[in-house]
Amino acid sequence: MEKEVMTSTEAALLEYKEGLGVFTKKMPGLAGHFNAFTAECFKEGAIAQKEKQLIALGISVYSQDEYCIIYHVKGCLDQGCSEQEIFEALGVAAAFGGGAAMSQAVTLVQEAMDELKTQH
Repeated sequence: MEKEVMTSTEAALLEYKEGLGVFTKKMPGLAGHFNAFTAECFKEGAIAQKEKQLIALGISVYSQDEYCIIYHVKGCLDQGCSEQEIFEALGVAAAFGGGAAMSQAVTLVQEAMDELKTQH
């Protein structure tokens, strides 16, 4: 039986999930409030969840938060974003974040999309 190899994107998502689990055990009140707040922010509303994920991805790229970049690439794909929609959001992020944001867009985002697209 061949052992499945985890991609770097899957490894980062697992590391984040495990870290959040430890934090939640140590700080259940704070984590509970934070999780409830973010769940409320990402609920369907006047802005669709798909667009909220694109906004979050753009902010993540602008701020160069690698875990959030990967998490929101997955969120975008889970919400049915096309590659073109993701690239347009990255363009807006690069317009504000310059070369640093563009470097995340052309490396980490593309790697995560390639690795996660096989799951969709």
